[in-house]
Amino acid sequence: MATVNLSTFNLHSTGQMPSRAGIGLKPEHFEAVLEFMPDIGFFEIHAENYMVDGGPFHFYLERIRQHYPLSIHGVGLSIGAETSVDEQHLNRLKILLQRYQPEFFSEHLAWSTHQGHFLNDLLPVPYTQATLRHVCEQIDHIQNRLGRRMLLENPATYLEFCASSMSEAEFITAVINKTGCGLLLDINNVHVACTNHQRNALDYIRALPLDAVEEFHLAGFATDYDSDGSPLLIDSHDAEVAPQVWSLYQATLALTGPRPTVLERDGNIPSLPTLCAEANQAEQYLLAQPQIQKAHGHA
Repeated sequence: MATVNLSTFNLHSTGQMPSRAGIGLKPEHFEAVLEFMPDIGFFEIHAENYMVDGGPFHFYLERIRQHYPLSIHGVGLSIGAETSVDEQHLNRLKILLQRYQPEFFSEHLAWSTHQGHFLNDLLPVPYTQATLRHVCEQIDHIQNRLGRRMLLENPATYLEFCASSMSEAEFITAVINKTGCGLLLDINNVHVACTNHQRNALDYIRALPLDAVEEFHLAGFATDYDSDGSPLLIDSHDAEVAPQVWSLYQATLALTGPRPTVLERDGNIPSLPTLCAEANQAEQYLLAQPQIQKAHGHA
């Protein structure tokens, strides 16, 4: 495994990302953001929507970036795939990060490519020593290539592998310890996965390396049922945050202290004031928590 010289990286944020609530920036809201300048902590974009040289997305983002901190969230690196990351994709990502200098860059613990085909989903990996070595090599390469620390997001899962030899929390902890990457803790993903696998969500969170948490995600889910009638939750991002997820978020904040938090909405996009109101709810929970200092510097 390659040795990563983390001292050359932008290890944490640039110092400009507040422990406030932000929202995903949607094209439907570009003009309203610039007109009304809402009191919002920051915006998050999906990297793959901006991997072109110009066009209206860049026209608006360049202007919005002048007024707000920015988090860039990737969905296409396919870190968990058996093959190495796509170097062309990584090159485009590096250009985007250099252009906008976001406070955070994050990606998923998942895979979405196979034999040159892109799958429109984020699929789980088996938690084995072989997968651990491969994922760490991928992250080492990404961080070295980008010249900055990335955040790894915990997945929403609907099935698990019999071959797994460690828990998801153990796997994520090992990845963070070996690569020095940070953790993007998606609270909705925790609720979805733990409900689907009949586990205690707060126990799962307590087992994670909470000092590595740099950012939270909150989102809505959809409810279905499996063949035996048990609830099957889907990480749909098309609804408001559920009461159970708000409660889990509050319990997690009590363990970590306030961290920047993104309200995700990718379907059934409401008005900008509606999204800002939901972010304000998260901000009230953030304000109610004392600062807890993090001990950075993973091996």
